Amino acid sequence: MTRKALIVGVANERSLAWAIAQELHKEGVELAFTYMGESLERRVRPLAESVGARIIEPCNVQDDAQLDALFEKIRKEWGHMDALVHSVAFGKKEDLEGRFVTTSRDGFMLAMDVSAYSLLALAKRAEPLMEGRRGSILTLSYYGAEKVVPNYNMMGVAKAALEACVRYLAWDMGGHGKTTVNAISAGPVKTLAAAGIRDFRSMLSAAAENTPLKENIDQEDVGTLGAFLLSPAAKHITGTTMYVDSGAHIMA
Repeated sequence: MTRKALIVGVANERSLAWAIAQELHKEGVELAFTYMGESLERRVRPLAESVGARIIEPCNVQDDAQLDALFEKIRKEWGHMDALVHSVAFGKKEDLEGRFVTTSRDGFMLAMDVSAYSLLALAKRAEPLMEGRRGSILTLSYYGAEKVVPNYNMMGVAKAALEACVRYLAWDMGGHGKTTVNAISAGPVKTLAAAGIRDFRSMLSAAAENTPLKENIDQEDVGTLGAFLLSPAAKHITGTTMYVDSGAHIMA
């Protein structure tokens, strides 16, 4: 039976979620995609159609009505699903550029809601559709969740919360259907999200020199690992944050 996966968070062809989607497509997985607003729809829809997606729906992760409508569409079209890719994060630009101590209350709550709580909101709705199928959930993190990365600021805190959510969801959902929940902590890659980080180009060039392999990763590295973690071959890997960063996380 064809596996089915929902991809949430593709922004353009450089997105890590798109790299994962491409690898899943190669494996014969049927895909559904979401987009946030008309401007992103113009980028996402052609990509989704290029891999034969029939479900391409709007999804603001802060809007419960849109989330409910998305999963109702999946229930009607598919009846079930096997995998969920969560690649959603957002923080106010001013909270990524200034001092962390000046983060606004609204900015803090916004980043936590979009970047961390959204994983729970999606998982809750996906769980009934994964019942009896040993489903898999995957999200995307970054080393700023563990260590201070200058200019990452509020997003580091949000990613730390995201990784904690992965562990608690793995425990909770593993006991209610054997669903796995994991995260990939990727090294710096040129994506639309990365463009919002001040001095990202400098971060990217410095990162390569500080890794054991002396080189940065690319989207395909994330795609390959993501497809594995979402496959039956990884059915006993859960609650884990896996690194694909040329070994940067082992360095002092």
